Amino acid sequence: MNTKYGFGKNVAHSFDAAIERVTLALQNEGFGILTDIDVAATMKKKLGLDMPPYRILGACNPGLAHRAIEIEPAIGLLLPCNVVVRQDDADSVRVEIMDPQAVLELVDKPAITQVAQEVRERLQRVLAAL
Repeated sequence: MNTKYGFGKNVAHSFDAAIERVTLALQNEGFGILTDIDVAATMKKKLGLDMPPYRILGACNPGLAHRAIEIEPAIGLLLPCNVVVRQDDADSVRVEIMDPQAVLELVDKPAITQVAQEVRERLQRVLAAL
């Protein structure tokens, strides 16, 4: 199910395999992982709550990020591109990717729109590779 701010799909992999495959697919498109937030572990540690595996990967393509920062220095407020890998109660694994066009259109600059389109195309290829 897609939203106004992202796109995704269920994958036929275990949670750990999905993390590995997403990371590799991102690398193939020039993205690295800047942050890796284990939401389930944080909820357990801070609130004592159990939940299915849920991680937020902060992905960044340095070349594209540099272009965007050159155009709009404050754009760092909207970076990096978040990729969620989560498992539901039925053990299905889902990968969801933030739609950079939805977020970066907030900037309202044609040059940023072009960068966002390129980022979106790369992230759609990441999802298709899974």
